Amino acid sequence: MSLYHRIRDLPLLVERYELEPLVLETPTWSRKTTVGHLEGGGHTGLGEDVTYGVTEQDAQIARGAVLPLAGEWTLHTFSEHLGRLDLFTAEPEQHAYRGYRRWAFESAALDLALRQAGRSLAETIGREPRPVTFVVSGGLGEPPTTDRVRQWLALYPSLRFKLDAKPTWDDRLLAELASLGCVDSIDLKGQYVGTTVDTPADPLFYRRVIEALPDAWIEDPGLTPETLAVLEPVQDRVTWDAPIHGVADIESRPWPPRTVNVKPSRFGSLERLFATYAYCEEKRIGAYGGGQWELGVGRGHIQLLAALFHPDTPNDVAPGAYNGDPAPGLPESPLRVRGTESGFRAA
Repeated sequence: MSLYHRIRDLPLLVERYELEPLVLETPTWSRKTTVGHLEGGGHTGLGEDVTYGVTEQDAQIARGAVLPLAGEWTLHTFSEHLGRLDLFTAEPEQHAYRGYRRWAFESAALDLALRQAGRSLAETIGREPRPVTFVVSGGLGEPPTTDRVRQWLALYPSLRFKLDAKPTWDDRLLAELASLGCVDSIDLKGQYVGTTVDTPADPLFYRRVIEALPDAWIEDPGLTPETLAVLEPVQDRVTWDAPIHGVADIESRPWPPRTVNVKPSRFGSLERLFATYAYCEEKRIGAYGGGQWELGVGRGHIQLLAALFHPDTPNDVAPGAYNGDPAPGLPESPLRVRGTESGFRAA
């Protein structure tokens, strides 16, 4: 039985749903997400829409719970139904948001179906969660410095990092990072188009990063004839995040990857996500998880999936407090993650 077939025929009763807005104000931006509450049979399933567009989040709340989701389904027929609906009132700013919103409803449906069945996800798929290795992700500011990294290391000396690179990083900064010995991966942000994090492909910068941090994964480089020439000799270190929405995207990479970022919200559907997990295991391709600044139940979802499928890799699923200022007393890596007795949630 395939991995997805272990959950696809779970009965699902949806009687109604509600939307709960969440907001986090930071010094630099306002993060909004929406938690969907699917209700049925005396149970509630939760999923989080991590769409970054404030306009799209506000429009969803203003429209209210008007989607025709009520009915008796299986998890698979509910997913097919979602695939036929337009979950937005207008075309979203980024096409990726469609997957993010669908994931909110699919993950809520999985949570609800499992609760109605009185089963946990771990039991249903026959896996036990294990402690999750996590990294802390982010940039180094402008002008870039290692100050924040050093502050974290002063509190948690074994902490590892995934850093968003900028061409403003000079050789001195790269040497500092190398001397700290704490960088697991460098995100070049070269696969984004039309976002606030787009970073142009720069073969000279790529070469400096590759040489200065020889043990780090190189994520999402932009591909041009010039950068391909730099990347090909180190293709085993190249990994991908933004382009990965399913198996076909892994197969279309310029080289067979050793590992990829499996970020559940990018996949939209449970079927596509579980097919990718199965494919990676079959082909012996590593996987690591990634987050989207979740404010609610979504963070627990990605931590639980990491615990079940890839606990020992550099998962970008740190507890949300690591998005704030360095502080003592936070849960440390590896993170002990247990699922609830029934449903799809971290306990």
